[in-house]
Amino acid sequence: MARKLQLSVDHDLCVGNAMCVTFATKAFVLNEDRQGTPADPDGDTEEAIMEAAENCPVAAISVVDAATGEQLFP
Repeated sequence: MARKLQLSVDHDLCVGNAMCVTFATKAFVLNEDRQGTPADPDGDTEEAIMEAAENCPVAAISVVDAATGEQLFP
């Protein structure tokens, strides 16, 4: 069973290059300012979400294990 993830995007850091929606098309959407925003953390695989976070050029994405509180990224 896949673990539940909690996603957040720091909009003070996000520059809107959309790598998050490129790698995790259901977990993230772009808001009206073209910044990544968590949408459905269960919509993509953990691997896709981690790839999205790792490819964010400004490290604006945080990924946490929702059950344990363990910080997975960064």
